[in-house]
Amino acid sequence: MNVYEGKPEAADGRFAIIVARFNDTITSRLLDGAVATLVEHGVADSQIDVFWAPGAFEIPTVAGRLAAAGRHVAIIGLGAVIRGETTHDQHINRAISMTTAELGMRHGLPVIFGVLTCNTLDQAIARSGGEPGSRGKDRADSRLGNKGSEAALAALEMVNLLKQLPS
Repeated sequence: MNVYEGKPEAADGRFAIIVARFNDTITSRLLDGAVATLVEHGVADSQIDVFWAPGAFEIPTVAGRLAAAGRHVAIIGLGAVIRGETTHDQHINRAISMTTAELGMRHGLPVIFGVLTCNTLDQAIARSGGEPGSRGKDRADSRLGNKGSEAALAALEMVNLLKQLPS
């Protein structure tokens, strides 16, 4: 049996992080978590490019341009969409998630969905905390953490895994 698995290791190349300015008290914490995780795993600060978008809805537009340019080994989108009194959040979240997945498939590079989709501000605060969360909810010791950190780990693993796959 052959097993292919990405490791959270530094990779040659640049990492793009697109951050939504809307809800920036939350998204700034996501950015801090993502950058800290990349650096902790050996990515030089000079290999990280940060792009500020007006809101989460604009993340895929920036990601599409960056993916087409081919200068980054991974793109991480960070935002916080918090439910309001209407279904607006559902439309935003669906558009972002579907477009993010499509961009990754089309360009063959990790385009990571690090957008919080929360019902309340308290949930968003809990998911933008200092420590990484547990991997999955299927363990007794599962805990919330920083979704930005989780997104950075996913980017590192995916870059590593894609190197192992045929082109």
